[in-house]
Amino acid sequence: MAIKLENVGIAVRDLEATIAFFTDLGLTVLGRDTVSGEWADTAVGLDGNHAHIAMLQTPDGNGRLELFEYVHPDAIETEPTLPHEIGMHRVAFSVDDLDAALEIAARHGCHPLRGVATYGDIYKLTYLRGPSGILVMLAEDLTTS
Repeated sequence: MAIKLENVGIAVRDLEATIAFFTDLGLTVLGRDTVSGEWADTAVGLDGNHAHIAMLQTPDGNGRLELFEYVHPDAIETEPTLPHEIGMHRVAFSVDDLDAALEIAARHGCHPLRGVATYGDIYKLTYLRGPSGILVMLAEDLTTS
């Protein structure tokens, strides 16, 4: 059986702010839609499912994020995920220039949880909180510099 990762879905508080954050980092909006109806209720397993969605793609064409903001039912606020919690964890991106990526993130009010670390001579990386508390890992490959 062949299998391929299609996308990672993330429910967000503010779709426009989240799109701005990820497009500033270099992702491209592939499309937007509003979904609702019986098919959406069945697929998601949620009665009255109604959401605004956007599909974003990484510049290399291999990674996609599906962002969705619920219209109905009301979104449920939760505490942001901690790095050591079980379950959906984070989204990670390789960047050519970590300092430049962090400057972009800072313009959106997003900063490293603690700082920037170096993993051997391989990666310079950090975790930050993106829009809606999303954990985002940014990593610069030091072996290609």
